[in-house]
Amino acid sequence: MSGFARTLQRTPLGDPTDRYVEMMVAASNQLADLLDDVGLVSRIESGRWEPNVQEADSLELARDALHEVQGARVDGEGATVRVERDAAATALRHLTTCALRHGGLDEVNVSVTGSEIAIAPIVESAAPIVLGEEARDLGALIAGRILAGLGGGRELDGDRLLVRLPT
Repeated sequence: MSGFARTLQRTPLGDPTDRYVEMMVAASNQLADLLDDVGLVSRIESGRWEPNVQEADSLELARDALHEVQGARVDGEGATVRVERDAAATALRHLTTCALRHGGLDEVNVSVTGSEIAIAPIVESAAPIVLGEEARDLGALIAGRILAGLGGGRELDGDRLLVRLPT
């Protein structure tokens, strides 16, 4: 489907068809990303994942991970963490998107304090989903597996989701 949609995208079709083709391309890209994430979780759970762990600044990591997530405001003070950047960014993106979607929110604050990243607010009804206790968001489940595979974790503190990255 992706190849067909990209071929159509190179052909001027006029409105509204061009918009529909653009939506097809976006959806096929999202599906490809999700399949990559599921493949990563499969490698983590089977013990075949060897993360390329590098030092990164936690604030820079959060900003890079969330720059395309509409409604995510990032601030704070970073510290050096030891993670696989792409995997950690994927986990942060999924958790922030989950908080927005299942919380019915237009905006969340992502506050970085050292190796801890707080996503807030987490509304009460979204908390079990973001924590992976209710399997209603594949991204949140993927994020939990990635964080565990990196040696990090997540927990709820009031209306904040605290994401801990390894140092």
